Amino acid sequence: MQFEQFLFFRQWQQLREVARGKGVTLFGDIPIYVGHDSADVWGHQSCFDLDHSGAPLLVAGVPPDYFSETGQRWGNPLYKWQIKGKKNRSLYTWWQNRFKQIHSMVDLVRIDHFRGFEAYWAICRDEETAVHGSWLPGPGAAFFKDMERAIGDMEIVAEDLGVITPEVEALRDGCGFAGMKILQFAFGSGSDNSYLPQNYTTINTVVYGGTHDNDTAVGWFLDPSTPEKARDDFRRLANSNGSSVHHDFNRLALASTAKLAILAMQDVLGFGTDCRMNTPGTVEGNWLWRCDDKYFSSETAHYLRQEILFYNRLNV
Repeated sequence: MQFEQFLFFRQWQQLREVARGKGVTLFGDIPIYVGHDSADVWGHQSCFDLDHSGAPLLVAGVPPDYFSETGQRWGNPLYKWQIKGKKNRSLYTWWQNRFKQIHSMVDLVRIDHFRGFEAYWAICRDEETAVHGSWLPGPGAAFFKDMERAIGDMEIVAEDLGVITPEVEALRDGCGFAGMKILQFAFGSGSDNSYLPQNYTTINTVVYGGTHDNDTAVGWFLDPSTPEKARDDFRRLANSNGSSVHHDFNRLALASTAKLAILAMQDVLGFGTDCRMNTPGTVEGNWLWRCDDKYFSSETAHYLRQEILFYNRLNV
């Protein structure tokens, strides 16, 4: 296993050098939590809220939301942010090393479940769902100030989706982090929806057609559970007849004022629900999608380049 990791990291750094030479930015992801059976928990038990046997006292998740009526019970152990009323220095050192590692691999980092640094949903380990839980305070701005002092400036995107409060927004903005806008969330709930491109209040945001938890653009449009009003709103905004939904989604993202637009490969190619990346609240059939290089045609490359050029998003 150690030799495999050695080979992986050596090859990854070679890939990164090639990417840099071509002006390509690598955009990575850092999940807020780690698995209970991970080496991190085993080797740093003082950082986690565990009982005397090493089992989590409370577990992580999110309350009922857009994706699930029963919420999401992730089951990860929670962090022990404080010990006897003072910050847990071991945990802060562990996070510093974690940020240093991810920044040695990529140029831009998205922090998954960023709201957990302001307040996080804690679930009794015996609960089967995430319906019953409570919000507990996270480490807040002091944590990121500590990370910046130890590491320097960090190029970060905050995943600010879900139950977002003014306190979470204040934490994101106070740190200067970019937030996220999801186009699939924009339609069907009125003209004041903050995910609608015309309602973006800052360029310091990253727009996605959908995240790894969403269906593809085509899948969303064809899904019987998608409200007809949402489809109508989408067609109106995109001036679309529904025949090329994925292209319409891509154009809305590229034409927005967001400083960065992320287009999923499934949406570049127009694939449907069978190519969905992940379905939240399920444990099987996820993260299996792979794309055969036969789909990377010169026609697709030409289409993508022309769209990026037209919307002035090619940094050369």
